[in-house]
Amino acid sequence: MGDFAVKNQYFGGAFSLERMTWIKPNFLWMMYRNGWGRKEGQESVLAIHLKMSAFKKYLENAVYSSYNERLGISREEWQDQVKESSVRLQWDPDHDPFGNKLERRAIQIGLRNEFVKTFAKEDLILIENISEFVKDQHQFVLNADLDQLILPEEKPLLFDDEDLNKKLRLK
Repeated sequence: MGDFAVKNQYFGGAFSLERMTWIKPNFLWMMYRNGWGRKEGQESVLAIHLKMSAFKKYLENAVYSSYNERLGISREEWQDQVKESSVRLQWDPDHDPFGNKLERRAIQIGLRNEFVKTFAKEDLILIENISEFVKDQHQFVLNADLDQLILPEEKPLLFDDEDLNKKLRLK
């Protein structure tokens, strides 16, 4: 699947447009999830560059995966929204390079139906295979040589849209 995506610059082949696909934009959370590219079936690690307009569209259409009274709606209203929505949103604990949970949260965005179809092709800017980079970085973690570890610069993303920031609990 990874080789196909890098070669063709879109998701196809073994990639399923019929199931929910999760976007995990946080690097260390993804390394925790795929075992630094060592878990079976997850050896190909891709960096997906998305159009910002597409990322924002996903978030604007997202419904939280679990109910919370802070949503300001009833459980029934939330259940109806979940049934109708093609985008899920959840915040999970971020992880340090060793896989330990942190207080900081990492966003996860689930896409299905029309959203996974646009994600797979037209929402993409670039698909890179970073598997070798990940293996190299994992060696620094295994050797507890974190001074040599290269991590992508990640910072909180705030939008000009205050309602969206509030929905995402960014402010």
